[in-house]
Amino acid sequence: MTVPPLKLEEFLPFRLSLASNLVSRRIAETYEAEFGLSTTQWRVMAVLGEYPGMTATELTQKTALDKVAVSRAASALVNRGLIQKRTRPDDNRRAALSLTEAGERVYAEVIPRARKMEADLLKALPRETLDALDKALSELTEAAEA
Repeated sequence: MTVPPLKLEEFLPFRLSLASNLVSRRIAETYEAEFGLSTTQWRVMAVLGEYPGMTATELTQKTALDKVAVSRAASALVNRGLIQKRTRPDDNRRAALSLTEAGERVYAEVIPRARKMEADLLKALPRETLDALDKALSELTEAAEA
């Protein structure tokens, strides 16, 4: 029995991954060259900028990234003085992560640039398409989490 080819250009997981990687790479130009941050390191900083005090486990859940990748990124950011670990008062075994002052400065510089890059990319899509994309991504995320 011969299995028909997958046709990657029509396979949703491949298409989503490709689009995500291309968009991430485009925005990564903003923070890699100037700030020396990897994509994973920036994602950790971006989440902590919005949700300070998360644990590494919570970051892994929020980003859907690999636990080891989040741990490595967080360790590198701690070593660079961009995030800090503090023992949680409610649980001494878990460390809460947050941006340091230096991390907040980097965050404040990257965010407007990332927003501009996003806006430049989204200019290619009409409003109806953007609305449909937003709805489709929300529904796909919900279905994948179920």
